[in-house]
Amino acid sequence: MTAHTHGRDEILGVAYSDQDLIVFLEGAGIHDPDAVLDDPRWVEWRGGHAHEWTD
Repeated sequence: MTAHTHGRDEILGVAYSDQDLIVFLEGAGIHDPDAVLDDPRWVEWRGGHAHEWTD
């Protein structure tokens, strides 16, 4: 997961589930991360469809 803030990208880690993504978003200061998972202004899903995770 990469966070874009203050004009730069910061790699936060690799998410393997929605829960991992929520933890990263909370750590980045997002107060209600569940609410932004499907908002393309906040989350850009790459390599597949939203909420689809592969092992």
